[in-house]
Amino acid sequence: MRKSILLGSVAALLVSASSLAENIHFPEEFVPLQVGERVIESSIFSRVDDVELAPGTYQLKLKYTDLYDLGYDDHEVIESEPFWVNVTVEAGKDYTLVFNRAENAVAAKVFAEAPQVSLKAKGSTLAEPLNVIAERQLQSSQFNQQASETPAGPQKPSRPIKPIAPINGKGMPSAANMLDFWWQQATLAERQAFLDKVTK
Repeated sequence: MRKSILLGSVAALLVSASSLAENIHFPEEFVPLQVGERVIESSIFSRVDDVELAPGTYQLKLKYTDLYDLGYDDHEVIESEPFWVNVTVEAGKDYTLVFNRAENAVAAKVFAEAPQVSLKAKGSTLAEPLNVIAERQLQSSQFNQQASETPAGPQKPSRPIKPIAPINGKGMPSAANMLDFWWQQATLAERQAFLDKVTK
């Protein structure tokens, strides 16, 4: 009896946890590298095709990589530099990253220089084009912004980026991982407001 109650409670928790996150599916030509400052761990043997995110707006770091046949037993891998896109995830919607795949390696090289991608909600006929920001553009603008601004104290504590377990459709992240993720995104004022709320 206790065992069935416990299993029912665990199942209810899993259902409620999975309802907090929506899914973005990536085609095989795109590798998700980061969500904000969080690195997504993947490898040749453990590829991440799906990323689950709570509703909200995120910066995703991606890389385009594609294989083209050039002739008999000859092929070429075309890759882009890492780039960033801003995505907005709405509650109750799952998404797919979509793009127009180049017909040949020459066109793929052109695409890799300036990738164009869109986010399509499942069941929708329209895809929303995403603004692509190259990694070098982002670093250059951050450097220029830091050089021109007078420091007024950090809004967020500076911490090195640390890898986390993949956030994907193969397994929900734990509540502790999700809490840690949101804690890292919060400003000092938001953290203090949260601490005040939970210690009352």
